[in-house]
Amino acid sequence: MLQNFEVQALNAPPDIDQSFSEALRDKIRTQSRLNQVNANGDVEFSGAITEYSIQPVAAREGEQSELTRLTISAKVNYVSWVNEEDKWNQSFSRFAEFDSSTDFSSVQESLTEEIYEQIMEDIFNKAFNNW
Repeated sequence: MLQNFEVQALNAPPDIDQSFSEALRDKIRTQSRLNQVNANGDVEFSGAITEYSIQPVAAREGEQSELTRLTISAKVNYVSWVNEEDKWNQSFSRFAEFDSSTDFSSVQESLTEEIYEQIMEDIFNKAFNNW
């Protein structure tokens, strides 16, 4: 069972809770034998998007930023009902950088997908490494 993640991050896109949750559902659906159920599943995921930030990271002459970094962080709560000792709460954070001269809205979707891929891999490995 995977509950939609809450949004606690300021400046996050309004649909990030749905897109993040769906990305994790897709990862589990395509990389494991588990099926999505509404109750009494083998595992349960919940959590929150805790950071969505855009910050300059590399200065060039004249104190202008050459690169800008998008960071997305999520706190994940995991419980295995198959092995009740297997439960954890952990934060996962990843980032992607882009040229500061690029309009963020033109790269936002691809950067978000890149970051999601990395975070989903981290979450999946943490949850299912011992299965």
